[in-house]
Amino acid sequence: MKETIHSIFPTPIYISKLNRDFTPLELKFIDKHKKDYFQNVGNISSNNNYILNEKPFANIKKEIDKRIQDYFQKVISNTNKITPYITQSWLNYTETNQYHHKHKHPNSLVSGVFYINCHKTLDKIKFFKENNTTIKLEIKDWNLWNSETWWFPVNNGDIIMFPSSLTHMVETKQGANTRISLAFNVFIKGSIGSNKDLTELIL
Repeated sequence: MKETIHSIFPTPIYISKLNRDFTPLELKFIDKHKKDYFQNVGNISSNNNYILNEKPFANIKKEIDKRIQDYFQKVISNTNKITPYITQSWLNYTETNQYHHKHKHPNSLVSGVFYINCHKTLDKIKFFKENNTTIKLEIKDWNLWNSETWWFPVNNGDIIMFPSSLTHMVETKQGANTRISLAFNVFIKGSIGSNKDLTELIL
């Protein structure tokens, strides 16, 4: 029997990498903010939630901005004159046996995570499918169509971006390292929609 299975309306998970070591100034800045934190659900996050606006992270912000532009060109491929920009950004610190709760990012279009310190075989990010089915079947072989969750391994320098509406989490941390990540949200400025279609919105 011959058949074809198509996948329509896929969810984009954009993965890139910063191919350089962190500078002593950047590492000192990251370590400093571990002492100025608030208790999140399962781990801690920096009190500074505009971390990419700080001078020590200026070069990292430029690299992330390049990936954001690339995401919008290749994934969204819009014709409107818009400018994506980072709204907020913050550091997350997760120790052994801690976790990062299941959540989404409201008031944002695209969200991302930049990984600063990870265990390359143990650390990962887990995503969840929006499930509106009314029945639950027992699955023999998991695949892209029947899975309710999917995870990606992460390593130092990885940059992952995805729609902000996509639910995600970090499961209980294994390994002795402190998992350090920089999370950010992206929105847009400009004019979207069409004046003639009465869908115009100026942001």
